[in-house]
Amino acid sequence: QVAIVVTDGRPQDAVQDVSARARAAGIEIFAIGVGRVDMGTLRQMASEPLDEHVDYVESYSVIEKLTHKFQEAFCVVSDLCATGDHDCEQVCVSSPGAYRCACRDGFSLNSDGKTCTACNGGLGSALDLVFLIDGSKSVRPENFELVKKFINQIVDSLEVSDKQAQVGLVQYSSSVRQEFPLGQFKSKKDIKAAVKKMSYMEKGTMTGQALKYLVDSSFAVINGARPGVPKVGIVFTDGRSQDYISDAAKKAKDSGFRMFAVGVGNAVEDELREIASEPVAEHYFYTADFRTISKIGKKLQMKICVEEDPCECKSIVKFQTKVEDLINSLQQ
Repeated sequence: QVAIVVTDGRPQDAVQDVSARARAAGIEIFAIGVGRVDMGTLRQMASEPLDEHVDYVESYSVIEKLTHKFQEAFCVVSDLCATGDHDCEQVCVSSPGAYRCACRDGFSLNSDGKTCTACNGGLGSALDLVFLIDGSKSVRPENFELVKKFINQIVDSLEVSDKQAQVGLVQYSSSVRQEFPLGQFKSKKDIKAAVKKMSYMEKGTMTGQALKYLVDSSFAVINGARPGVPKVGIVFTDGRSQDYISDAAKKAKDSGFRMFAVGVGNAVEDELREIASEPVAEHYFYTADFRTISKIGKKLQMKICVEEDPCECKSIVKFQTKVEDLINSLQQ
């Protein structure tokens, strides 16, 4: 038995005792506050743990964002990989109500989507990857730490060197700040240490300005980018941009950068689609809050290898197959 309570103000009667009786009777209570709600009242009503049962949105116009969270919370699906009900030759990856097959390092997935073929030594393993991270006030410090943890787990999956993967990091709020450019750090250890030291800007949301910086500076040769190497940008945002994004988003894609957009909370899905590369459905993702970002890993399919021989982009294939497992384990 589940109750979802939505309120936008302070109650005119007592809620604490009756809420306690409801919870004692086995009713799970979710409390959603809108606008100028009294947060103390929400906490009095909600079930434990409170961080999973209390939510807030700024207005009713964005409350529909929370439907994703509740769909994910209430949907109980059998893990087909765990039950062995699959026909993958090497690796089975679960998703809600379904699964997909993958291959171990050094193998590529065949067109049947089930079997694997060994790579024949293709070493086109270079990748320039830049994270563009929302540091606006609405993200909140605890969620900012979660994003830093996610970045470092992605870094763990890469083969970092001058000839293989390079990682850059940019944070934006009311302004744009390059935390470190591509190639500045030559090892995973140094990159992860720099990510952990990144301070939270905590101001506005100038996504358009940040995208322009990505196009003009982050992937420039003077800032460590390598000519002829695949360029990937991963943009995180949790709200509507306070400036215009269309021109910079279009220029990024026209420049050949593969752009992924990840939205959380009050992110505007039309903006995510505008940032994302084609096919858009495979390049933009949304989740109701940062606590459920691991769910994105079950959908994130980074299909950026276009060569006839998929073994020719070995490190990118490895990045694709590992990234969703890393995100999926983020909150374990």
